[in-house]
Amino acid sequence: MSDLFKDFDSVSAKEWKQKIHADLKGADYNETLIWQSREGIHVKPFYHPDDFEEAFTPIPGQPTTWNIAQHIFIDDEAIANNLAIDAIKRGAEAIIFSAESEFDIYKVFNNFPFEETPIYFYLTFLSEEFLGKLKQLFSEKNATVYYNIDLIGNLTHSGNWFHNLKEDHKIIDKIVYKNPSEAIISIDTTGYQNSGATIVQQLAYALAHVNEYLNHFSSEKLKTPITFKVGVGSNYFFEIAKIRALRKLYAALASEYNISETCHIIATPSKRNKTLYDYNVNMLRTTTECMSAVLGGANTICNLPYDALFHKSNEFGERISRNQLLVLKEESYFDTVSNAADGTYYIESLTDELAEKALELFKTIEKGGGFLQQLKEGKVQQKIKESAEKEQQLYNDGNVKLLGTNYHTNPEDRMKDDLDLYPFVKTKPRKTIIEPIIERRLSEQTEQERLKKE
Repeated sequence: MSDLFKDFDSVSAKEWKQKIHADLKGADYNETLIWQSREGIHVKPFYHPDDFEEAFTPIPGQPTTWNIAQHIFIDDEAIANNLAIDAIKRGAEAIIFSAESEFDIYKVFNNFPFEETPIYFYLTFLSEEFLGKLKQLFSEKNATVYYNIDLIGNLTHSGNWFHNLKEDHKIIDKIVYKNPSEAIISIDTTGYQNSGATIVQQLAYALAHVNEYLNHFSSEKLKTPITFKVGVGSNYFFEIAKIRALRKLYAALASEYNISETCHIIATPSKRNKTLYDYNVNMLRTTTECMSAVLGGANTICNLPYDALFHKSNEFGERISRNQLLVLKEESYFDTVSNAADGTYYIESLTDELAEKALELFKTIEKGGGFLQQLKEGKVQQKIKESAEKEQQLYNDGNVKLLGTNYHTNPEDRMKDDLDLYPFVKTKPRKTIIEPIIERRLSEQTEQERLKKE
């Protein structure tokens, strides 16, 4: 094949900038074309190889493919089993099970294709005996399982340990020490995203979060990759860079502990920007967010149904969310090229800048006593609140636009009679040992006001 570019002279970054200045006809270059993100990153109008002193380094642990996951909540075991088997037949490549209490594992996994379908768990209870039963079954079936136990994640979400500090650590220690080759530990970062933390904060808190576990366990007891659950927002290129930066940061931290530098990432769309009104727009939002997750290098992606805020889990919503991923994979060729973002000047620059800023914040947290100490003192919660309030103000002022909610609204849209679920922050007074990190959507107040007027 001939080189199509050999007949064209290369253009330096300086020459591009001179041309832009000329076209601006006196307008200020910085004020007109450079904008600052919430993360404090100045985004330039163009990126050029002259901006980089060294060649780009590969992202550690980038997967060559990604799995489509379906989430299933276990209430009735027989129903959960039917939903899982049906989802796999319809294109799901992994199943994420969540449960609030122990269940009959043989009913849930009846006729389950263990060897072909990875299993993920998100359990809101902690039981050594129950996890032992799961381990025994899955060992017999040669299954790939991610147990995703996150004591600190439960603490940040609920404000309490599962049992208490001593009991939780006793249980997790036994589970990890007995099963050093199993994927036990997980870091759930979705709460940081959904509560309004900036991308830099999400990365730094994820790193500080996992560092608490790495400090606790010896390298001999952590032989499998740590799993991260990541919420993906709507800032398309920044979210691609966020996942890449997470892999870089974790690899740097893991190398200090002499453990595997590869992590396993599960991605799901954020709830922060999802809406009740004009709810079909949620499909557009989740599609681009899943695209960011693919290009960023997530191992597994679980989409959020367009009606998840206000409808109970239903066949139509789940099928549409799964089909969005199938279209990306089978018809849009998002699985044809791995590491598609590699070498793109803009994304590579964003990846490095986000990683550098997050590493700086991580070091500040460690100097302040570590992540748990900062949680106990309420410093992490306060920083997230401050960030969330700034973003909320941008939304209130119309600078952050949510189509159909505060931009191009349809005054005839009605939702009051279509709410199966309560879609706003629920207040449940209880005693907690720390202030929990509260997830809150940007449009909640707007929607409550509109509902009152229907």
